[in-house]
Amino acid sequence: MIYYVEDDGGIRQLVVYTLNNSGFEAVGFEDGAGLFAALKEEKPELILLDLMLPGEDGISILKHLRADGQTAGIPVIILTAKNGEYDKVVGLDQGADDYVTKPFGMMELLSRIRAVLRRSGAGSVAASSKIRIGGILLDDEAHEVFVLEKRVDLTLKEYQLLKLLMENKNKVLTRDIILEKVWGYNFDGETRTADVHVRTLRAKLGQEGNLIETVRGVGYRIGETV
Repeated sequence: MIYYVEDDGGIRQLVVYTLNNSGFEAVGFEDGAGLFAALKEEKPELILLDLMLPGEDGISILKHLRADGQTAGIPVIILTAKNGEYDKVVGLDQGADDYVTKPFGMMELLSRIRAVLRRSGAGSVAASSKIRIGGILLDDEAHEVFVLEKRVDLTLKEYQLLKLLMENKNKVLTRDIILEKVWGYNFDGETRTADVHVRTLRAKLGQEGNLIETVRGVGYRIGETV
């Protein structure tokens, strides 16, 4: 999970949308209050933080994060229009892991995020190890799937669906949870969308598709014994 604090709604929505469609989970907040409320519920693998915010500014937020033992170890990347050397030094001295100036390209941002996660060893999608269940191997860093050592081409949604199931091995995921995690919190489609994608995913996985079990009336799960 990645949290992004940015008061500009357009920028925030673009970054969150891009992250959620690049193998990450991301949620945005317009100020520090929203961030700290969310931190009480779930700790992210990384925080993207703007400096110029309403209320408490980014540097103050960063100081509070580093002073709290519960959040001190969370990697933080500053995203800001303030590109002076002094501002960079202040941010890094206060404990930021990286500093990206606006305007920035999304490919560059994704690369910087992956680099910070690798350095920190955070358990995010980008920094996770390969996942193997039965004859299925998912290499998330390379964004590739192999079935019985042969590469299988999946659509983005099929890939995200398989990854979600494999990361939750032997856990039953309801259709609503699948729709929320793969298609987004505001997805208004019918639950049969999940069923259709499970069906096409099973077909592409061949005999290993049988590892995906339908739990009647609930949803789906994957495991080596089903």
